[in-house]
Amino acid sequence: MAFNVIGANLRRIRESKGFTQEHVATLSGLSRPAYRNIETGDSMPKVSTLQNIAAGLGVRLEDLVSPVRTLEHVRFRALKRMKSRDQILTDVARWLEDFDYLEDLLDDKISYKVGGLARQLAAVPQGASRARQAAQSARKEMGLAPKEPIRDTAGLLESRGIKLYPFILASDDFFGLSVSTQDGGPAIVVNVWERIAVERWIFSAAHELGHLLLHLEAYQVDETQEDEEHEHEANIFASHFLMPDDAFEPEWSETYGLAFVDRVLKVKRIFQVSYKTVLYRLSEGYGSSVWERFQVGFKSRTGRTLRVMDEPEALLPCSFHQSMSEVLRSQEPDSLSASDFVEDRLSKLVRLAIEREDITLSRGAEVLRLDLDTMRDRVASWE
Repeated sequence: MAFNVIGANLRRIRESKGFTQEHVATLSGLSRPAYRNIETGDSMPKVSTLQNIAAGLGVRLEDLVSPVRTLEHVRFRALKRMKSRDQILTDVARWLEDFDYLEDLLDDKISYKVGGLARQLAAVPQGASRARQAAQSARKEMGLAPKEPIRDTAGLLESRGIKLYPFILASDDFFGLSVSTQDGGPAIVVNVWERIAVERWIFSAAHELGHLLLHLEAYQVDETQEDEEHEHEANIFASHFLMPDDAFEPEWSETYGLAFVDRVLKVKRIFQVSYKTVLYRLSEGYGSSVWERFQVGFKSRTGRTLRVMDEPEALLPCSFHQSMSEVLRSQEPDSLSASDFVEDRLSKLVRLAIEREDITLSRGAEVLRLDLDTMRDRVASWE
């Protein structure tokens, strides 16, 4: 059994890094046959050998020897086949286990505030109307006023019982995933790679919330292909959840005297969305000319072209995550900062557990995916 666990972990980690067996053997100071026998389970390595392999791979010894819980009720789609898919799922499973462990340890669980809404929406015909209804209902059940902008999307989700995992992956193929309650969720994972605009982080979180409310029947880990209708519906949900009509229309009217570019940028900052989300909403009422109008105005103002677009209509609701040029932070004017999307619930649980001496400093570092020195610096900063 231990052989199988170690071998499966080695293969998953090696493939996620794109390494050959020969390369890992070299990194670990082993011959290729010796390493191969460990990975295939034909030989049981010494602890010192596993330590060398872990060091070569840049992982913890625990990552090689610990069994991994298999997630089944996950919605994980990507634009292309991903070598790191299994490793991401493994990391998410361990993160969920750590989160659940701390909640139980501290007797500090938050109930899922909108869980019943998904059952109600299942009886409503799929489409744009359902997405807008879901957004309006979700906001109401989360205690948001009809005209209230969401100032802290991460904090809102966590306070309503949704676990949030800001995950860093240097990839333009993955923006996020979500886990249903059947696998320890609800949980939302967002790729917060520094090259992706913070606005996209926020939109991805709202997008995954849309899937949790609208598409629970599609939460099957083996499904990897995008469903365009589901994506369309989740994007409409996200747009109206973050920027409801009752709030958007008055804010847009308030900017009446400003230049068009300034109006768009001001409204985008109010709702913490991308300028493209604002333009899409405007195009629903004013037509596709708003895209060209913004591009021309922004280039005239700055001398910079944000994106070459043959047809303004090219950005459809289902296309928010079609290309990296749509989400790069460098392509987002007046972009938000990383401090506008910060997870803090798990960090709070870790601090409470350390202060109560329920867990060690090193265990806290493991839970938060920090090295020990960084964890010590964080503890030193607590007041």
